[in-house]
Amino acid sequence: MENESYQLFKTDICGFCARVQKFMGQRSINIELRDIMRDNLAHQELLEGGGKAVVPCLRITSGDRVDWLYESMDIIRYLDERFST
Repeated sequence: MENESYQLFKTDICGFCARVQKFMGQRSINIELRDIMRDNLAHQELLEGGGKAVVPCLRITSGDRVDWLYESMDIIRYLDERFST
């Protein structure tokens, strides 16, 4: 988690996105949310960076490295490891 920053690309109509957001709420994890249906720039960034416009997607930035993690359960596992107490 050191020096990592996160953005969650999502939509309001995605049940898998809601699952990730519910987990984040339960753990009080505050990550910037990017709605690809309301924000054209977010949609373009996801498509260009991650290679596909599929949500949920967690953008993980660490220094010069950027990783794109798809699949709600993979995102939840990743955040659980990073934010566990």
